[in-house]
Amino acid sequence: MKMFIISDNIDTTTGLRLAGVEGIVVKGREETLGALEKAMADKDIGIVLITELLAELIPEIISDIKLNRSRPLIVEIPDRHGTRRPPDFIIRRVNEAIGLKL
Repeated sequence: MKMFIISDNIDTTTGLRLAGVEGIVVKGREETLGALEKAMADKDIGIVLITELLAELIPEIISDIKLNRSRPLIVEIPDRHGTRRPPDFIIRRVNEAIGLKL
């Protein structure tokens, strides 16, 4: 299984290409959807890395893939500028999922 990066900037894509991960740089929702559809159609791709900024453009699609498909695994990653999520992101997610305050 291969990994594939869908990024909104060339720096992130270049860095991952140096590690052997193929990918594409896209701008906007439509290009992101097209790249994701192509990656999902490729049976050799098992993990799709997508930058947080692009994932924010298609949250309903990302959620649907994560909940209803076994392949590919979608992993949201920060870009070279760092994460866009608040520091307590994981705690909030757990609270939402189980209904308990940690």
